[in-house]
Amino acid sequence: MKKIYFLSSCSTCQRIIQQLDLKNKAFIFQDIKTESITEVQLDEMKKKAGSYEALFSRVALKYKTLPLKPTSEKEFKSLILNEYTFLKRPVIIVGDQIFIGNNKNTIAEAEKVLQSL
Repeated sequence: MKKIYFLSSCSTCQRIIQQLDLKNKAFIFQDIKTESITEVQLDEMKKKAGSYEALFSRVALKYKTLPLKPTSEKEFKSLILNEYTFLKRPVIIVGDQIFIGNNKNTIAEAEKVLQSL
């Protein structure tokens, strides 16, 4: 499976989609603002990532306004399911591999994997 979870309104996500040429690589696109992440999808991402915390964005504006910061996997999961902005973006899945966020090295790794397909 080749899938990307992203925000269509995010210019960084759009740049990465273009850079990796995902529209021409048979990817399934899921705009997390218009099509919410399901618990099953999030659990699948967690299996590949190792934790819900790895999928959690601490740079989301809403994170700064939280009265209590999450400390448990259950809290990270709940926040991501209830508010799409808490998912670190983009999340790119290629088979059993997952690439989370827009870090330069992460995108370079995804690019290498995609070139080998």
